[in-house]
Amino acid sequence: MREEADQNEIARTVIGCSIAVHRRVGPGCFESAYAPCLAYELARHGLRFDADVTMDLLYEGLIVPRAYCIDFVVEDCLVLELKALEQTGRIHGRQMLTYLKLTGLPLGLLLNFGAKTMADGVERIVNNFPHGTEPIGRRSAGRDAGH
Repeated sequence: MREEADQNEIARTVIGCSIAVHRRVGPGCFESAYAPCLAYELARHGLRFDADVTMDLLYEGLIVPRAYCIDFVVEDCLVLELKALEQTGRIHGRQMLTYLKLTGLPLGLLLNFGAKTMADGVERIVNNFPHGTEPIGRRSAGRDAGH
């Protein structure tokens, strides 16, 4: 697992990438418009990431394949969930926390491109930061790798 300072630097870089996208595209588009632009910026900044990471739900002896789809996992330490809403609610924070528990990763950023400014659209959510926890889900086959 990466050191705390490294994780924070990755998060800062991602926030900078999301601000660049927001400034160029502006609020008012669908998430599907922002995701490829953010992927472009992440790659341009040399960050490794997987996009549209599907996770299986493990429920007792039952496996529910591809029950969750995480927008991005960056540098194997940061989960990104993109939204394009006037404002996010508590449910979106709970969604991110679920993704962090599924992956066991320590840090997540909820990025709301629908906010007036991207600075208002960033929410940092942690899961036993900086160490993370034991994952409770598993990645499905067939993820879309970025850079």
